[in-house]
Amino acid sequence: MLDRVVVDDAVRELRPDFAVLVLTAEGLANGPSDQESEGWLAEAAEKADPGDPHVEAWHDAYRAFGAKPKRTRPSVDALLRRAGSLPSINRVVDAYNAVSVEYALPIGGEDLDAYRGAARLVRATGDEPFDVIADGEPAVEHPEPGEVVWRDDAGVTCRRWNWRQCVRTRLTETTKNGFFLLERLEPYPIERLAEAGDRLTERLRAISPDVRVASRLIGGP
Repeated sequence: MLDRVVVDDAVRELRPDFAVLVLTAEGLANGPSDQESEGWLAEAAEKADPGDPHVEAWHDAYRAFGAKPKRTRPSVDALLRRAGSLPSINRVVDAYNAVSVEYALPIGGEDLDAYRGAARLVRATGDEPFDVIADGEPAVEHPEPGEVVWRDDAGVTCRRWNWRQCVRTRLTETTKNGFFLLERLEPYPIERLAEAGDRLTERLRAISPDVRVASRLIGGP
């Protein structure tokens, strides 16, 4: 997957400063949240800074493609606002949410085996399917035309850049192979992005000592 991830030119034109650190983690042994993973969330909450300039950079990016960031907040904004009361989901999700809060960085974590083809960051046509749960039942929504979305061959995997992930590729306790997207805009330092990737790798290895982690940086100076 790493070599096939694509950021479309239309997205680069919108935000030439965008960079994403892509990680794959193969051989995960995930499980329910525990004292350690809940501790990571609590530790991150103490470092949370909702006023980090990176949050406003993401607000600007959302406005650039017509989204209203105070109605549909970038993931890092939403997490930082409730950092002290984040629910624990499972060990791997707790791990990347904690890193996201600590580093003021949008991070998406998904099940690599649920992907159909390569991940691409594109501007939507509006016809792509996006799988959700509505009123307790599976449903399909569609992005707005021009919206920035992550997608694969089967449809949208994350709407509004990093606002909401689909049901199909979500990371669960049975996930064996994970796929992570750590997304950065200026003025966020590339060095800090790399440090966040190292911290996430450290946490994944604490969960699964034999996990095989690989990464690729796309974009940046």
